[in-house]
Parts: sequence; structure tokens; C-alpha cells
Amino acid sequence: MSNPARISATQALEIFLAHLAGERRLSNKTVEAYNRDISAFIRFMTSHLGHAITLGDLQKLKALDFRAYLAHRRKGEKSLSAASVGRLLSALRTFYRYLDRRWDIKNEALSMVKGPKPKRHLPKPLSESGAADIVAMGTCTDERPWIEARNVAVMMLLYGGGLRISEALSLTGHDLPLRQSLAVKGKGGKTRIVPLLPAISEAVDRYIRLCPHMLTKDDPIFRGVRGGVLSARQVQLDMQRLRGFLGLPDTATPHALRHSFATHLLAGGGDLRTIQQLLGHESLSTTQRYTDVDVAALRRVHKAAHPRG
Repeated sequence: MSNPARISATQALEIFLAHLAGERRLSNKTVEAYNRDISAFIRFMTSHLGHAITLGDLQKLKALDFRAYLAHRRKGEKSLSAASVGRLLSALRTFYRYLDRRWDIKNEALSMVKGPKPKRHLPKPLSESGAADIVAMGTCTDERPWIEARNVAVMMLLYGGGLRISEALSLTGHDLPLRQSLAVKGKGGKTRIVPLLPAISEAVDRYIRLCPHMLTKDDPIFRGVRGGVLSARQVQLDMQRLRGFLGLPDTATPHALRHSFATHLLAGGGDLRTIQQLLGHESLSTTQRYTDVDVAALRRVHKAAHPRG
């Protein structure tokens, strides 16, 4: 089409989504999230302007129009958090950057729209002794050795390797036997290399030897009691019982083991860039939260021990 301003916004969105899936190779879930957010924006603007919108319309939108959309979303979703509003704006900015590169469609008004500042929630790691107790015990309710070995292996991967629970549970027979490092596919389909301590490989090997169910090359290795794929919910329930048994706080969750991995590495002298790579964080700012945790812990110790505390 000779005049890109006449291209419909819906058609442009379809081309943009194909770009994300094909050229950028983003995961299906990520592409679906962009589709959901930008489709909602196009529907709102269609109603807002009273006609099917084109790239020319998107180019002419004012800051007031973008704010009207955000107000509409917040009104319709009263629990919409500051982080969610930030995600909506991020999706729109990514879309507009693509429109600029592909069709020279610019809109400076969007840069004037700022979302609310999200609250900064610090990760809540376990103490070194608490994490060690959780990992060593595995279970407090099931005496079957293979169940105990399974839970220990999963928790070793979370605490010893910094894996997300979904990453640990997605390991298949193709990943065996575990060696000195493991290729882990994380968020956005990005692969990172995670070094493995011998104790992690040994824990997984022990589980494999004791597991009574057939483990194939193509299927996840971690299994439930009846042989089905082990669910994240079951791991969470097992850890919930363990933390009650050990007297640990409610924040002692499977994901807290990953937080503990990062925090304890940092406290031991690990550098942020390395920890960022090990965790698979896209942004260093995400990893920097763990420096705040470390400082907060020092303050608590200082307050408790200082004679003027």
C-alpha cells in the first residue's frame, strides 16, 4: 500500500505479532500477552474515536487519549496493579517502535504518558540453615525413599542451581545424566547454561535409581505418586508441610529457594553480572534487588546487636 497511514490498526497488529513470533522468536505466551493488550487498546480506540482505526489514527493520538485508555482499563479492572499498568504501556511502546521502523509511523505523545511507580517488593530468601534443612529433609509426611529422593532432587535444583520450579520440573530424559552444567530454557524461550554442583547431580541420580515409574527420554523425569508428571502445586504443598514441621515462615516457598540461591551467592562474594546470567534475568535491575536484600539483612543484624539499637 502506497500510503501506510491507511493500513488498518488490526492488520498492522497481525504483522507485528508475526514479527514477534517469527523474527524475534518470542514464546507463544509472550506473543499472546502482546496480542491481548494491544487488541484491547485497538478496540478501545475504535470505540473512543467512533470508527475503525488506521495507522494514521494511531499517529494522531494525543497523550489524553492514551490516558483515557489506561483509566478505562483501571476502571474495568479495579485490582490492576501499577506493574500491570507498566506492562500495558511497555506493550504499546514496543508496538509503536515497530510501527516507526516498519512504516515510519511516529507518535511522541506516548512518551509523555507515565505509569504509576510500582512498589518495590524485595525477595524473601531463607536463611542458609533454613534452606539447608528444607533441602536435606525433602519430606516430612511420606516415608517412601523415592518420594524423599524426588523432593530433595527438585529442591537441590532450585537452591543449588537457582532454577525456577517450572524449569526444574520440565527436565526430561534427554537431560540425563546430568553433568557439570545444564542448558535451561527459561522465560521467553531463552536458554542459559547453569553450572551444577556434584551434589545436585548425585541427588538427581539417586532419585532416578529409586523411582518406580518408567522414565522415557521425551517425558519429564519428575513424577507424582501414581506416575503422572509432578505438578508445581504438589511441590508447593510438600514444602508447605515441611516449613510447618521445621518452624519456618510462610515465605518459605519453592521460589524462595531460588531467591536464597541468589542472595547467598551475593553474600558469599558473587558479582551481580554472574548472578544475572545464572538466574536468566534479562535486566540487571531485576538482579539488583538482591543487593537490597543483603543491605536489609545487615540493618536488621545491626539493629539487634548494636547497644543503641
